Amino acid sequence: MEDICRDIFQAHQDTIKVKKEAVGIKNLINIYNATLKLSNTKGFHAMTLRDLAKETGLSLGALYSYFSSKEQLLGIIQEQGYQLTSRILTGALEGVTTPEKRLSTAIRTHLYLSETMQPWFYFFYMEAKHLGKEDQKKAITSELYTEQLYTGILEQGVKTGAFRSHNTLLTASVIKAMLQDWYLKRWKYSRRKVGVDVYADFVCDMVNTYVRP
Repeated sequence: MEDICRDIFQAHQDTIKVKKEAVGIKNLINIYNATLKLSNTKGFHAMTLRDLAKETGLSLGALYSYFSSKEQLLGIIQEQGYQLTSRILTGALEGVTTPEKRLSTAIRTHLYLSETMQPWFYFFYMEAKHLGKEDQKKAITSELYTEQLYTGILEQGVKTGAFRSHNTLLTASVIKAMLQDWYLKRWKYSRRKVGVDVYADFVCDMVNTYVRP
């Protein structure tokens, strides 16, 4: 969270009115943790800035030092989450050459990232429908990015003979749905005592069974 908020602070120095980085990052961590907590219990659009001020212990004036409106706050959270996901997935695949290994690495990295940042991922999914038109386009682009990532790996596997010929786009879409099920329905897996390692093994085994020759 500290790294995320440092990125946010540095990227939005033209609008954030607080100049001391240490203070800015500390308050941003407070603001974003409170926003995620309130949003995932009552919904972002039901949350008021007074609710956020009460949860953070900051005044309304102090909140406006970091963003000018709830819409801007929502946009910043979405943008930073998408950039982080893309950066981590891309980095995890560097130097991984075989389609089989790339596929399992991409699946596991996505699952472990969503486990670590479950409130963020839940927030991204649930609040995307409330974004403005431009931000909705960004959300759709991010959604398609991960599907395209899996599609590219699957197509590479088909081309090299590592995977059988099949509808790679539909397979990628189903992989994405299985990954989303993990962070959207954590209660279900917690109740069944299914941990992220078990779920990652299961998804990898299921996908590999389907795509291999």
